[in-house]
Amino acid sequence: MKFETFTAGHWLTRYQYKSFEPVPVNHEWIWEDPAINSLLEQATRALGELNAFSLIVPDIDLFIEMHVVKEAQTSSKIEGTQTGIDEALMPEEQIRPEKRDDWREVRNYIDAVNQAVVELKTLPLSNRLLRQTHATLMSGVRGEHKQPGEFRVSQNWIGGSSLMDATFIPPHPEGVPDLMSDLEKFWHNEEIVVPHLIRAAISHYQFETIHPFLDGNGRIGRLLIPLYFLSHGLLAKPSLYLSDFFERNRASYYDALMRVRVSNDLIHWVRFFLNGVAQTASKGRDTFQQILALRTEAEHRILQLGKRTPNARQALNVLYRKPMVMATDLERELGLSHPTVNALLRDFIRLGLLKEVTGAARNRLYVFETYLKLFLM
Repeated sequence: MKFETFTAGHWLTRYQYKSFEPVPVNHEWIWEDPAINSLLEQATRALGELNAFSLIVPDIDLFIEMHVVKEAQTSSKIEGTQTGIDEALMPEEQIRPEKRDDWREVRNYIDAVNQAVVELKTLPLSNRLLRQTHATLMSGVRGEHKQPGEFRVSQNWIGGSSLMDATFIPPHPEGVPDLMSDLEKFWHNEEIVVPHLIRAAISHYQFETIHPFLDGNGRIGRLLIPLYFLSHGLLAKPSLYLSDFFERNRASYYDALMRVRVSNDLIHWVRFFLNGVAQTASKGRDTFQQILALRTEAEHRILQLGKRTPNARQALNVLYRKPMVMATDLERELGLSHPTVNALLRDFIRLGLLKEVTGAARNRLYVFETYLKLFLM
């Protein structure tokens, strides 16, 4: 299939509405547009540079956890969830009651990402994996009654209050199983020569167009991208997420997807996607460089603590995973006594590594502010 002559699908009249029925994607793809070749080269290079950090940075998993938190918060924000990255790191009892539903959705996303990454070690990227991930995402939150972990058997829509005024109506549920089966085959088809970044771009578009679940499609569709990269060895660690790029360019993101459906303009979408990969990977590389510099500086500061340095080093490793902590978190993680942890916290505040943010006498929260800010840029 040639990008320039691609026809995305057709509108099929149903009772009082028309659904969009996309064409299958599991086949060869070619293009003439030179901009795609240039963007493909840039994105591949940037992704490779990011992946290099995953291979050379000591204890990389300490820092990956914050990438996951950032992704969960940002991807949920696109769907209207109002939880800041600082709140996502707080325990539930520290969250105001009216914001706890949003908080739980973000925490579910974190669990879903972590679970999916672990499952990829024994399961291939598959519809089964996506359904399992969706079940975790929807567990105990607002979408828990919308067939968690199952493809839909009723019609859904995007935008508007009903099918009558919807912005877009995905395919009829009867076609969802075949379309998702075709998409799964596309991920693993070794008989066609299509670069993985192009497959990932087409896969995200196709998933969002099929909209196979009643709820949570945006978040699962965005998570599909790093899972695809991990599955095919483009990334050694889950260090790249496009939700931040999509959120900062939200109108352009939705427009690019709709242009394919309405105008068959797949070229515009692929360009947008590859540009997002290149920008996000470069930003991720820069963040890792800043993390390494900060880690060196923090290590230098705690050397002043003499015999307490080993405990301080362990505490820092906790903070790289969770830069907002209570004293009880460090007691549990490090197996240290309450007085010892309080002494460490005082040392960290004196050294400028931690800041107490509640002003309370009890249940105080401490933030590793300089580190957290790297994920807010």
